[in-house]
Amino acid sequence: MKFTLSWLKEHLETDAGLDEICARLTEIGLEVEDVDDKAAFKPFVIARVVSAEKHPQADRLKVLMVDTGSGAPVQVVCGAPNARAGLVGAFAAPGTYVPGIGMTLAVGNIRGVESHGMMCSEKELQISDSHDGIIDLPEDAPVGQSYAAYAHLDDPLIEINLTPNRPDCTSIHGIARDLAASGLGTLKTRPAPSFAVEGETPVKLTLDLDDPKLCPGFALRLVRGVRNGPSPRWMQQRLLAIGLRPINALVDITNYMTFDQGRPMHVFDAAKVKGNLTVRRAREGETVLALDQREYKLGPNNVVIADENGIESIGGIMGGEHSGCDENTVDVLIESALWDPMNIAKSGRALGIITDARYRFERGVDPEYMVPGLERTTELVLELCGGTPAKAEIVGYKGYEPKIVDFPYTEVKRLTGLDVSNEESSTILTRLGFTVSGSGERVSVSVPSWRPDVDGKADLVEEVMRIHGVDNIKPAPLESHAAVNGKILTTLQIRSRLAKRALAARGMLEAVTWSFIPEDQAKLFGGGSPALKLANPIAAEMSDMRPSLLPGLLSAAQRNADKGYGDVALFEVSGTYENDRPDGQRRVAGGIRRGTASLAGAGRAWSNAAKGGGKPVDVFDAKADALAVIEACGLPMGNIQIEQGGPEWYHPGRSGTIKMGPKVVLGYFGEFHPLTLESLDVSGALCGFEVYVDAMPEAKRKATRTKPALELSPFQLVRRDFAFVVDKAVEAGAIVKAATGADRKLVTGVNVFDIFEGASVGDGKKSVAIEVQIQPVERTLTDEDFEALTQKIVASVMKFTGGVLRS
Repeated sequence: MKFTLSWLKEHLETDAGLDEICARLTEIGLEVEDVDDKAAFKPFVIARVVSAEKHPQADRLKVLMVDTGSGAPVQVVCGAPNARAGLVGAFAAPGTYVPGIGMTLAVGNIRGVESHGMMCSEKELQISDSHDGIIDLPEDAPVGQSYAAYAHLDDPLIEINLTPNRPDCTSIHGIARDLAASGLGTLKTRPAPSFAVEGETPVKLTLDLDDPKLCPGFALRLVRGVRNGPSPRWMQQRLLAIGLRPINALVDITNYMTFDQGRPMHVFDAAKVKGNLTVRRAREGETVLALDQREYKLGPNNVVIADENGIESIGGIMGGEHSGCDENTVDVLIESALWDPMNIAKSGRALGIITDARYRFERGVDPEYMVPGLERTTELVLELCGGTPAKAEIVGYKGYEPKIVDFPYTEVKRLTGLDVSNEESSTILTRLGFTVSGSGERVSVSVPSWRPDVDGKADLVEEVMRIHGVDNIKPAPLESHAAVNGKILTTLQIRSRLAKRALAARGMLEAVTWSFIPEDQAKLFGGGSPALKLANPIAAEMSDMRPSLLPGLLSAAQRNADKGYGDVALFEVSGTYENDRPDGQRRVAGGIRRGTASLAGAGRAWSNAAKGGGKPVDVFDAKADALAVIEACGLPMGNIQIEQGGPEWYHPGRSGTIKMGPKVVLGYFGEFHPLTLESLDVSGALCGFEVYVDAMPEAKRKATRTKPALELSPFQLVRRDFAFVVDKAVEAGAIVKAATGADRKLVTGVNVFDIFEGASVGDGKKSVAIEVQIQPVERTLTDEDFEALTQKIVASVMKFTGGVLRS
């Protein structure tokens, strides 16, 4: 929300300066986001052209001698057709930044003649789009004085960041009301418009709606005999200051009312309206060419204003081009209506239209100002365009029924900790327009029509708090408790953080990808259901909620590869979507590795082969990442099972499923199917994983949070290698599990370090070599102990896998 200081002071009687007003706005909850003090216009001064001679080397240029009021005249080369002796205009000296052309002036040499500055046009000072000639001021304009002050270009511009619950402050009048309530001046009241009307408005209006709240009221007035030329300079300057382009007087008046009073208005050229007007739902497939020159296809969810020709306006959002007002308009219909905020928000979002009218109607406008807004707009039309007004046609409005809130004054202290007297609380609410009835500790408060956001006593406490001053709340430390505090974060939040930390520690970089992906990618990864299709996607290729993190991560890896960074390891911990129900949103930790970006480090084989790097990533890199996440989340790794194979987007022979028990699936890992990579237009050595953090069972609550004592064995760790010949179908994990179970007290770890297939081990066979870590606990083991343990390991592997020691 933007406004100028002078515009604000038209509504607020105050001696406060810019800094004090900005500080107070932020204090009362209207956060000032930006202030433009117009310092850029200060260097421009009013100057008089003393003489204008033809340039010796150019027919279209003139050499001017300019009196700037600060000494001897300066020489300026100028190409403006209206440059002449005696002209008074705006001068910019060397070193001045000219905003309209985006450059800083310097002493120039134009066709052999030096130029010490510039005589400026309106476009160069961003006053208008006119650049046919330089600014031509009255002869009595004070030479040497600031042009910005003379032309009112030095009016500071304030921009505040409005929260959605403050529709009353979408107007400059509403902002002034808040400042006055805070004690910074007095709110100015404008006398009610007074003008004579002649006859009835011939165009009648009908509300043809199945739900009356879609349009609770509609006011319409005809003004005959208007002259629709440019709006006055003061109005144009205010609209330009807040970023609006002046069009013509009638349109500018409606824009002015939108910001001045927070009352969006619309005008129809009466000559272009055929018959009476009807407010109705649009019919399926109806179209309208709107004022932005775009054609919109409408449906029953959109409320429109129509005549016998068809749709003339999308109610509360944008008017139609057909009935728009231009310089030929003689009779004008002025509309002031009320619309359902929810319907406006849904229609605007579905059509992709963002307007100042929609911004206000979807937040809620003051229903009691519907008719006064029509009167004030009519007054401005008569003042600027002339004409004869007819009697207003008012349909549907049944008056405002104020909400009554039961308000105990003690709530202020309870909710904010502020000691505010009952009298001050009552005074603050009264200044804000509330009506306080009753006495004692509990009163009834009537909510004004312009505050649809106030529903209960907590809202009233907020009003008292912000006007009394949030800065009056003294900081206080949290109370100390004798007992240890319970955990603040949920288990899912804790595990999400642990997963991120574990993957970052493994050399992966966190990525944040879109939750929306193309439909073909969604279907490729098990999604694409109609329930997960976006009604209004931000782009055509981002139409579906993602069923997996992998499409976004794979695309991100390819973008890096396209820019020369092929060895990347990316992860993301975020949400995926299986259906449109709350339980269909999963919390997933996913990651991908590309090229040689393994844990040992990326690079060529000859650069870090000693560390195990330089090899393309494979299924085992993805498996290690997935298991690292599970281990970081605190699950007992002894209960984890790995099964071969995974979803269809993984390579069938180079992927796996991670389970805890026969039913709980914790995730998948592996290399990707070639067809998947081809469909995504992704290439290179790639592997990835997804772990369902929300599928991990809660750990059993322990009787105490105290960690057990750390027990370290004083005896040397021993490693023994075994090689077993098994059938090719036997999984290496089964051998690891069998060896581990041989003696869980002594065997502390089993790792696979080699797999061999060849004629020497027989057809249909393979050799799997494992390293077994043996940790003595009570004493140093003897040769007899090691021999006995070896026999137990061999027997266990033979029993569960059929494997025999390789000879």
